[in-house]
Amino acid sequence: MTSRPFLGLAIALVMFPQIAQTLYSPALADISLTFAVSAEMAAQMLSVSFLGFALGVVVWGGVCDRIGRRPAMLGGLALYALGTVLGLNVDTFDALLAVQALAAFGAAVGSVVTQTILRDRYQGAELGKVFSMIGIALAASPAIGLFSGASLVRFFGYQGTLGGLLMLSLILLWWSVRSLPETLEGRVPPQPLLTTLWRMLKDPDIWRSSFLVAAFNVALFSYYNLAPFQFERLGLSPELFGYSGVILALGSGLGAWLNKRLLARGFDGSQLSAVAAIVLLMGGISVQGLLDSAGFVVAMLLIVLAFGMAIPNVLGAALVRYGDCLGTAGALFGLFYYLLIGGALMLAAWFQALGWTLILCGSLAVCLTVHLMWERACSR
Repeated sequence: MTSRPFLGLAIALVMFPQIAQTLYSPALADISLTFAVSAEMAAQMLSVSFLGFALGVVVWGGVCDRIGRRPAMLGGLALYALGTVLGLNVDTFDALLAVQALAAFGAAVGSVVTQTILRDRYQGAELGKVFSMIGIALAASPAIGLFSGASLVRFFGYQGTLGGLLMLSLILLWWSVRSLPETLEGRVPPQPLLTTLWRMLKDPDIWRSSFLVAAFNVALFSYYNLAPFQFERLGLSPELFGYSGVILALGSGLGAWLNKRLLARGFDGSQLSAVAAIVLLMGGISVQGLLDSAGFVVAMLLIVLAFGMAIPNVLGAALVRYGDCLGTAGALFGLFYYLLIGGALMLAAWFQALGWTLILCGSLAVCLTVHLMWERACSR
């Protein structure tokens, strides 16, 4: 399979989980009305989805090391399609929650297995460039999901959203059957899960990468968690908040594009991550200073720009020493930073301090990247 068609499929697969989750969000109000449950109960759909996804990351990562990347991907997509079909036929809210968890479990292959396939196929700076392309695509995913989901719900209700997701999963399944190669070579017996877990727990680079991924993600998603209340306090409409999400998605895409260009010019990924950390801290300070006006949204562009620059480099370099167990290691790495992100976002929601959350994330990122560069300088 030539590089361009392969990358096209890989990008579509890695975008799939994020599109699926955001496409579902506009349906929550209709679900609340259809099943006569409160808005708080309907919002459990997203929590259940997160839990199913986190479990799926661990399971599919191990499975793709044992049976291969291609069969794991096909199995996950088929399971997602099955969960969506079941969702179209349930008549209770509890049943809908159960099939949503099943679907999210299947959708996790789009994240962990696709990243594993890319790490199989590319190394070093080339992998960083590929992850930069992935970053651009992921930046666009929330906007695609939200607008598509809103249109489907407007005309067909929540079942229209499920129908759209079913069609999307079947297209990806058909495309993968036709074109997805098997990238697991050598068939080296995978290490047991606990062996890999212990190996990673003792690895300071894994902890540093996990905290870096968490810091940049918490900075980004704390905006989506906390900014609606800030908009309300400033008397700004919810529609403006929606538009701001599109603008910030474009900013994140710009950061990923800039990172790709700089890597092509020979800049080192760790250096770009350090620059991104400084930009993140500057953005946090700016947001804190502008919270009393709508200008804080403009300052958030620094946050998303830093996210788009840093994440491809951190993900690309995280598992270079785990080639013998990439799927399992990728799954555990994902679990590490998902737990960190989830815990930090809970704290951010509790304290309701957007500016200080961003400043703490930026300070952590600067400390971690500076320490990495200092270590490398000492080892020369």
